[in-house]
Amino acid sequence: MTLTVLVPDDEGLNVLAEVPRVLPVRYQWGEPVPPEAAKAEVLIPGKHPPGEQLWRTLPNLKLIQLLAAGAEDWVGKVPDGVLLSTCRGAHGGSTAEWVVAALLSMYRKLDVFAAAQREQRWERQTADTLQGKRVLIVGAGDLGRHLRRRLEPFDARCTMVGMTAREGVHGVRELPALLGMHDVVVLMVPLTSRTRGMVDAEFLAEMPDGAVLINVARGAVVLTEALVAELTTGRLRAALDVTDPEPPPPGHPLWTAPGLLLTPHIGGAVRGVRGRSYAVAAAEIARYAGGELPDNLVHGEY
Repeated sequence: MTLTVLVPDDEGLNVLAEVPRVLPVRYQWGEPVPPEAAKAEVLIPGKHPPGEQLWRTLPNLKLIQLLAAGAEDWVGKVPDGVLLSTCRGAHGGSTAEWVVAALLSMYRKLDVFAAAQREQRWERQTADTLQGKRVLIVGAGDLGRHLRRRLEPFDARCTMVGMTAREGVHGVRELPALLGMHDVVVLMVPLTSRTRGMVDAEFLAEMPDGAVLINVARGAVVLTEALVAELTTGRLRAALDVTDPEPPPPGHPLWTAPGLLLTPHIGGAVRGVRGRSYAVAAAEIARYAGGELPDNLVHGEY
């Protein structure tokens, strides 16, 4: 039996054409779906959930396969009985690279030396190093594992924290006792009701003086006002690829907060990302076409 899959671009069409028992059908996001939609069991959507009108044109829909790792925009917006699968595994390497780049830039004062270059000043300074730094990685999934693998060759010492404790991974309830023992805290958790606002004033106060907070999760995991307060005193530094609000409006304190490296949600925005996303999506759909459940199914909020 052939599984009809609606795909939003030619790259997806070409990738899924190689998957056995799968018939990919091209559609244009925002335009009427093709006649084959009546048979489609799988939809690879655009970035945001569609309206009710699209769901009505897909009477046989059984699975929505995302090209993103986050599912917070989709939870509660999928028709009853339809499965939701993420693209976990496609973006871990590039996001981990961003964290390493941010830490190296901050510790080695690359912004300071770049400013000196623009001003034609040859000014030697002693910088810091990643060597020996204690890094607390909050989120022990694909992203966290990728980051640990990249940090350990720098002789950084990594501690993993997951929502539940297991071998080699501390539970989230242990965070208060762990925060004061680490130089860097990296947030790599999904946005759920449990993680929204988890980094509040109390969380930040437990971090030692001079520590660095890195957020590549979602902006709402951090209470922005509490972070800005710590940055303003100079006690902590931070690197954010995500913010709340996102983007910050003109004049927002995040634009001028001292000790902050800010990038516009580009941790996964690298060449080849679409191909890696479709490789994961194709593997998930192949499992489903073979009678198995996808590995990245969303259960509840994640």
